[in-house]
Formats: sequence, C-alpha cells, structure tokens
Amino acid sequence: MSKILRITLKKSMIGRPEKHRRVIRSLGLRKLNKTVALKETPTIRGMIRKVSHMLEVEEKADEAE
Repeated sequence: MSKILRITLKKSMIGRPEKHRRVIRSLGLRKLNKTVALKETPTIRGMIRKVSHMLEVEEKADEAE
C-alpha cells in the first residue's frame, strides 16, 4: 500500500542556495504555504530530506488502493 505525502513550503527560498531552490521547485512548490500531494518514492523522500528544514510533511495512506 503506497502512501501519499502532503508537502507544504513553510520557509521562504530567499537567501537559500540554488540547489535548495531547484529541489523545492521540482517538488512542485512555488509559493509560501502552498501544499502538494505526491506519492511516496525514494526519490521524493531524498528530495524532502535535502530541504526538510523548510518543509512540513504529512503522511496519509492512499485511499484509492
């Protein structure tokens, strides 16, 4: 059973390294306090780990399965 991750950008990208900005953009986050829902994969988990200090992550079980 896969999990859905709800990821919210909680801190601004201003003054952050370009690598952090690229990771946040690739997660689909563009503005502060916006939330995206993504399936849990090793790739997504690695990206979250890189910028975890700027994000808030909630785990939910996927109801579709």
